[in-house]
Amino acid sequence: MPTVDRDERNRTDLCAQVRAAILKHKLIARGELIVLGVSGGADSLTLLHVLRSLRDEFDLRLHIAHLNHQLRGPDSEEDAEFVNALAREWKIPATVQARDLAGYARGQRLSIEELARRARYAFLAEVARHENAAAIAVAHHRDDQVETVLMHFLRGAGLAGLRGMQPKIELRGASFGLPESRQSLSAPLYLVRPLLDVARAEIELYCKEHYLAPRIDRSNFDTVLFRNRLRQDVLPYLEALNPNLREVIYHTSIAIADDYDFLMPLIRNEYARIAQEQDGAILFHRAAWRALHPAVQRGTLRLAVQRLRSDLRDLGWVHIENARRIALDKAVGAEATLPSGLMLVVGYSNFVLADTARGVPLPDIPLLHAKTLDVPPQGTLALPDSNWVVETEVTTQKPETADRWTAVLDFAMCRGERALRRRRPGDRFQPAGMNGHTRSLHDFMIDEKIERTARALLPLLVVGDRIVWVCGLRVDERARVTPYTKEFWRVTFRKKIMGV
Repeated sequence: MPTVDRDERNRTDLCAQVRAAILKHKLIARGELIVLGVSGGADSLTLLHVLRSLRDEFDLRLHIAHLNHQLRGPDSEEDAEFVNALAREWKIPATVQARDLAGYARGQRLSIEELARRARYAFLAEVARHENAAAIAVAHHRDDQVETVLMHFLRGAGLAGLRGMQPKIELRGASFGLPESRQSLSAPLYLVRPLLDVARAEIELYCKEHYLAPRIDRSNFDTVLFRNRLRQDVLPYLEALNPNLREVIYHTSIAIADDYDFLMPLIRNEYARIAQEQDGAILFHRAAWRALHPAVQRGTLRLAVQRLRSDLRDLGWVHIENARRIALDKAVGAEATLPSGLMLVVGYSNFVLADTARGVPLPDIPLLHAKTLDVPPQGTLALPDSNWVVETEVTTQKPETADRWTAVLDFAMCRGERALRRRRPGDRFQPAGMNGHTRSLHDFMIDEKIERTARALLPLLVVGDRIVWVCGLRVDERARVTPYTKEFWRVTFRKKIMGV
């Protein structure tokens, strides 16, 4: 059982480093309640001891939180008892809970390591909510940062991944096991890492200097796990080539973080300018996006993926670059597959990033979801499953055509069974202005750059079997207004107003 350093020899250089980190990154405000994730290992034990030492200086209130994942048999139980005993001895409130993660993992698509990580953060957030804490402190240190950056590099991450972990972030999103918002809370919940500038060797020395006896997690030596293999095999091999490798990676991550902070406002501004968010999808104005610098193109794509999948952690260079190339160069209808059920589909003037389970969104134009719809010569009718209505009027005065969703036809040429319907195989009509030549409706829609997803639902105004208006595009030559027209038939699509 660890004992307190009775002669208060805890004002070491490590304490000074943590104090400096708290002030530099504004990790903790005076008087705040902080939940500490304590596993019982050297890192979290050191963090607890240091913050306990700085408690009076920063007027801190501490609360220990420990989650027993029940993955290591008796060792897990002993870890929990260790933390409980430590909390009692140091007179710090604690929440210690156990959860059957192995049972929960059955049927899940995530690795047990990822499930454990999410469960741990969700638990810490629950404790923070219950205690009304301002922040959660975890004990990630400099060597963890080096390993994280190297892992992200091997995966093919962008700037966000190559900058590694950050000293302070707002805790949200499914990747932390949390809902997208914390509307039930009066203030944001932050995750802080006071030891991020501290090396593992300094932590081990601190434990010796202060007679702390941390628990040993034997799973950290299991090289089946990728991070452990990286720590025990890959890093030592690379350090044989460059003994300063850890310093190089660490300081490179700081430089990349600065580059990221400089570039992200530009990326967000361009995203707001050229992207439109819909339910489960994001539409990009293709020409505007293609004019961007490649770095900003990639950045806006990554931001869009993040907006749709805040929990996605395995997005690599190959995914973004493949999507970028397809959006940049490929023809209409080309698709790119991304992780977590996302896809990019190229259209004429736009390309869309969408959830494959929900499908590519339809454009916000009048679309006919019914097979046919009778149209009165005068009146108003609603398009089913749509926020559009159709208004018709017969008049002897030629009306104005406000936009492409209004057609004025010769009413004498539109007598018979009037209806709206969807396209059928073999449909043809005589586009006005083509001297009576007929055209395939299929070819006409392609030439007019109608998105593939909308072609089957675009309304056609017909009289009997004859198309008199390809709605929004062109009237038929035989139904167009001439100098001899006596009655004018105006057909207008408009959006519903106030639920009308």
